[in-house]
Amino acid sequence: MPERTLPELFETSVGAFPGNVLIWEKTGGRYVPTTYSEMGPLVERFAAGLLSLGLAKADRAALIAEGRRDWIVAELGMLSIGAINVPLSIKLEELSELKFRLAHSGCRLAVVSRSQLPKLRRIKPDLADLATVVVLDDVGTLEADEIAAAEVLRRGEELLRVRPDAVAAARAALKGSDPANICYTSGTTADPKGIVLTHRNYTANIEQSRALVDCPEHYVCLLILPWDHSFCHTCGIYSVMKSGAAMAAVEAGRTGLETLRNIPLNIKEVRPHILLSVPALAKSFRKSIEKGIKEKGPKVEALFKRALALAVDYNGDGWNRGRGLRKLKKPLCALYDKLLFSKVRRSFGGRLELFVGGGALLDVDMQRFFYALGIPMLQGYGLTEAAPVISANSLKAHKLGSSGRLAPGIELRICDDAGRDLPAGRSGEIVVRGENVMAGYWKNDKATGEALRDGWLHTGDLGYLDEDGFLYVLGRMKSLLIGSDGEKFSPEAIEEALTETSPFIEQVMLYNCQSLYTVALVVPDKGALLGALRAKGLSPRTPEGQEEALRLLEGGIASFREGGRHAGVFPARWLPAALAVLGEPFTEQNRFLNSTMKMVRDRIADHYRGRLDHLFTPEGKDILNPQNRTIVSRFEGPD
Repeated sequence: MPERTLPELFETSVGAFPGNVLIWEKTGGRYVPTTYSEMGPLVERFAAGLLSLGLAKADRAALIAEGRRDWIVAELGMLSIGAINVPLSIKLEELSELKFRLAHSGCRLAVVSRSQLPKLRRIKPDLADLATVVVLDDVGTLEADEIAAAEVLRRGEELLRVRPDAVAAARAALKGSDPANICYTSGTTADPKGIVLTHRNYTANIEQSRALVDCPEHYVCLLILPWDHSFCHTCGIYSVMKSGAAMAAVEAGRTGLETLRNIPLNIKEVRPHILLSVPALAKSFRKSIEKGIKEKGPKVEALFKRALALAVDYNGDGWNRGRGLRKLKKPLCALYDKLLFSKVRRSFGGRLELFVGGGALLDVDMQRFFYALGIPMLQGYGLTEAAPVISANSLKAHKLGSSGRLAPGIELRICDDAGRDLPAGRSGEIVVRGENVMAGYWKNDKATGEALRDGWLHTGDLGYLDEDGFLYVLGRMKSLLIGSDGEKFSPEAIEEALTETSPFIEQVMLYNCQSLYTVALVVPDKGALLGALRAKGLSPRTPEGQEEALRLLEGGIASFREGGRHAGVFPARWLPAALAVLGEPFTEQNRFLNSTMKMVRDRIADHYRGRLDHLFTPEGKDILNPQNRTIVSRFEGPD
């Protein structure tokens, strides 16, 4: 009989794997373990402490903290008494966004870390429902409505002496259909929506995820994604917990940047078997590897490139790895692996067996790169409304470029605009049904009715199934380019290809809203451009330097046109015919990227409406137009 609730899943694992390490956490300069059996009493005491504070079944409680042991203690404590956790991103810097989520969900209690407390203190006077703030760290003086987590544990211990079955009784009253979380969307086009996920949504998706990707109990998974991220939450915490395996927390820095810098060191310390990644992190890892190879000199770099090309060819798309004449290359691949790739793998601890990618489309070239190194980076697909996993590639069955095969227990349809089913190979909206699909959106019947129809979740994503049952996700339907004749095309693959193949394009957003041609907003890699200009003795302050910089950017796009080295990869009509150079990158801080590092297209388009409109004029179509020259002239030039 499968577990129906998350506390039941936790109890089962504590009983089955008492001596196994549940979590490794960096404390006092070293990683310290907490076993499953040690975790059980901590959760029980914290749950009892919350009961003593008056938290009850169906009450909402926010959790705003960095990934750590106490994050799990807090969530399981809430869930054990039937409360609903509202996990919120520590990246929410706009106080209005944080306040909206807390007010909309009606949180009665919030659990926060030291770094998040100042934000909450600034907005809590306007939060009528919020009665108590639990502070995980020692911060010195607490305000009247604040209480230290250590005190919550003490009160819990006291309550359990008087009522030893208090938490057990609350846990026994839980049903699989009870809400476990309210997870808020990024709110890219309107107010964020609160996705209500039940206990059974989670436990079903954990079963589905584990059927796709093995996680033996000896595995260690370093959790480098934010823990409120649905992918990390289900696959990194609870799927690992169900397996009796161990998770490890990244060492939190004083700033987000410092935490990111800790990741390479933590990987070497933890030596994980599996990592959950998103494209932005994968790209960072790849750059670091290539930089290290380049520093070893031109001979090593040339050898590495030869070895990489050979391994990429041998691997094919994974599905046809080593087949046909490719098998003749196996001995040489093995030699290169021993000489080169095994040394690269040591920088990941030497035990890493695979990356599992999620959160956005993962460029197939990136997958080929890591696969060649002997660290398969396998893409999956899902969304928070599905708790989140829908499909995934696995070591047993994979095709690079696809999002893998459907998880067991999930039904999938590919539908046209009229809701009719499409055959294999035809693209349409991805529509799914299963026990993992959300209960609905919190206090938003209209949005719930639009997303859930007759039990089917309409994802808003475009994709197709191939003849072998592998799902290919093409992008968000709302982000589609729409030509003047109504034809539609997803821009993500082109954008990814442009940033991957051109050293001068850092970010790019394509745009076409029923126009005669497609245009692009381009964020250049200023360092690479300035280096290329200096090599030719040019400055961005001069007309000659500006023209050279703009031609280099233009060349990255031209390589995909007729006669270019990537010609024919994409239909010519969707390649940008005009581009606007931007001086500011898309970031979370300016709200042009959401918390999963995806572009907020509507916001970007609205902000740069004047620049976009200009691109559809004769002057704007010329890359050497005054607006582009002005932006380039402001790049820091050589002395």
